[in-house]
Formats: sequence, structure tokens, C-alpha cells
Amino acid sequence: MRPLEEAQRQVLETVRVLPVVETALADCLGLVLAEDVRATHPIPPFDNSAMDGYAVRAADVEAVPVTLTVVEDVAAGRAPDRSVGSGEAIKIMTGAPMPPGADTVIRVEDTEQAGDRVTISVGAPAGTSVRRAGGDIAAGAMVAQAGTRLGPNHLGVLASVGAARPRVYRRPTVAVLSTGDEVVPYETAELAPGQIRGTNGLVLVSVLRELGVEVLDLGIVGDNADELRAALARGSREADAIVTSGGVSMGEYDLVKAVLGELGGVEFWQVAMQPGKPFAFGIIDGTPLFGLPGNPVSVFVAFEQFVRPALLHMMGSPRLFRPHLPAVLDEAVSTNPAKTVFVRVAVTWEDGRARASTSGGQDSNVLSALAAADALAVIPVGIGDVPAGGAVSLEMFRYPEDRGLSGP
Repeated sequence: MRPLEEAQRQVLETVRVLPVVETALADCLGLVLAEDVRATHPIPPFDNSAMDGYAVRAADVEAVPVTLTVVEDVAAGRAPDRSVGSGEAIKIMTGAPMPPGADTVIRVEDTEQAGDRVTISVGAPAGTSVRRAGGDIAAGAMVAQAGTRLGPNHLGVLASVGAARPRVYRRPTVAVLSTGDEVVPYETAELAPGQIRGTNGLVLVSVLRELGVEVLDLGIVGDNADELRAALARGSREADAIVTSGGVSMGEYDLVKAVLGELGGVEFWQVAMQPGKPFAFGIIDGTPLFGLPGNPVSVFVAFEQFVRPALLHMMGSPRLFRPHLPAVLDEAVSTNPAKTVFVRVAVTWEDGRARASTSGGQDSNVLSALAAADALAVIPVGIGDVPAGGAVSLEMFRYPEDRGLSGP
């Protein structure tokens, strides 16, 4: 059997990074920057008020209460027309530019205005409630580095500096198909004898969309060689990668393996991992193909170990694998020491330390245990048994919300 790390390395060395394109910022969520982005101007671009209140000279409010003359109102989005002189104040809204002469802002809650006069009951030293130009980002500063996978907050920062069309690696399109005469659409209300609802396709489409790629859903292909060839040909024409589920094991009716063998350029591996041992990988007309097993848990685990890192690599990301964190196992587990074993676990925290417990049955068809899990506890080759209270490494694929308004 091929070691897991060796198989991962070969996949990553084979797939190629997609081209760099200039893309509208609103369409960049999940994409990876191809170039550094620097600020062309400071953020904020001018000194502005952090409060609704009155812009004054700090020297005029050293002794309070004091009454000043209001000479102007300045709303956000408008520049002041005049400066603040001795004994004067300008009413100002949050975000409005600081007027010349003023060096502090008094909160509206600490004032009382009558006509053009305002009485200030609480003083404030210079700089209070003033946001300085460049206080967030200085002109020329690095905003986001090449290799950053853009999340919502990255988009906000890029928008603030006017990076409306950053250069990013193109978003991939991935073709997905499920195989087998026994598989029927998941919407099927009544199952005939021998039929199962297709969960693999839905799971794959969902994890791909969560990753931020475009999906070409080729649906379910029965055990028909001509239909399978046609689906794979379409995938190789219209997509940047193809992901199949089922038909790559050693069975007589594993048609995917037979058809892929005809096409050439596809290898069938027995990977030293559990679940997910049978795996096919190769190139069809220049398009990478990932042939995953048919059992639903095996599909997910193989996707996490091979497909997700490969797609992130294609998208230009230097960070490819899920985060790992140490944990204590609440119960003993016994696994095959000849393989890297992924145990589905639910995770809790006690005194800031993660604790893991199995989330259900560990057979590769038990999808309910995967739905209840937060992580895969990774048991390396050569370990086999882990006692209750033993240390494990968790590959986190979900960080669930764990607090309500009143706490845990």
C-alpha cells in the first residue's frame, strides 16, 4: 500500500496552479491573491471624529462647566467650512472631518445646547475621540500579501484602499459525478429493493461550494460504459478537475476503474489509510481526476486528504491542510497500526483544552457519525491503540458555536 503522505505529495506535484486573472472585488471571496496589495493613501484618509458631539479646543474645556459658541454643524461626508477659534465649537457627527483649530471631541452626552450656545460639563484632553489620518493603515503599508485567501474582512480592507480589481488566481470549476445503478436521486420518496439515495454527490457539491469553487454537477451515472465516457469527456472539457465517487475498488462491477483504465493516465492506488483506502488519480485530456471510493465516510475523508488540498494548490494557496490541535481522547480506540486511521470525533473544551469522544460507529458507511463529528482524530501508522486519556491530534473540519448568551 502507498503511504498517505507519499500519495498526497504525488497529487500536489501533479496538479498545476491556475492562471492569474484580474477580478472584481465582489467576486473574490475565497480566492487567493496573486500579488501584494499596498495602500495608495492612508486609512482613514483624514482626521475625523469618533463620536457624535462637539469639536473644540482642549484648552477651552480644561475648566468645566464652560459655555462655547456653536459656529457650524458638520455631518459625515461634508468638510467643515471654517476653523474653531477660542471660545468656539463645531457640532460634529461620527466620521466627519475634524475642523482646523479643533483638537478634541466632547461627547454629545456631556453637553447641552441652547440655540447657538453649548454648555460642556465634562472636559477632555487633546486627541480624545479623534481618529487620526493613517491610524488604521499608513500610506504605502501592506494591506494583504500574495497568497492570502480572501475572506469577508479582507474584502473590506481591500475596498477601503480602492483595490477594486485585485489580481487573483482563477476560481476553478470542478465536475462531480456519482456512479452505480443502485444510486438514485436523494429526492426519491420510495426506494425500490436494492436502491440507495445518492448522498455522495450532495456532500461533494456542498464541500466544494464551501471551499469556494464553481461546481459542474454531472449527476448520477449508472453502470453504463458509454454514459460514463460521455460524462468524463464533458468534465474534461468544461471543468478544471473531475471528482467521481464509487467504482474504484476491486469488484467485478467497478466500472469506473475499467473505463478510466481505458483512458490512460489514471493510476489506482491502495493508500494506507482508513477509511478511504481505494483511490484513483490521474489526468484525462489535461484535467486532473480524483476517483473516490463509494462509501460516504470514505468519500469525505478522501476528499479532505487529497481533493481539498489539491484544489487549494490549484487556487494558489500556500496553506493546504486543515488545522490540527492536540486533544485528550475520552475513550480507548483500537485501530489498524498498518494504516493512518481517521476516527470521527466530537470535540468539547475543558479548561481551555480540547477533549474528543467518538461521535458514533466508525464503519465507512456510517454517515450519521460524520454528521455528529467536529474533527478527525488522526491515529498515525504504527500506533494502533490509544488508551482513554491518551493524546491525539485532531484535524478540525468544523468549529461549532459553543456558547449562548449566558455562557456554555
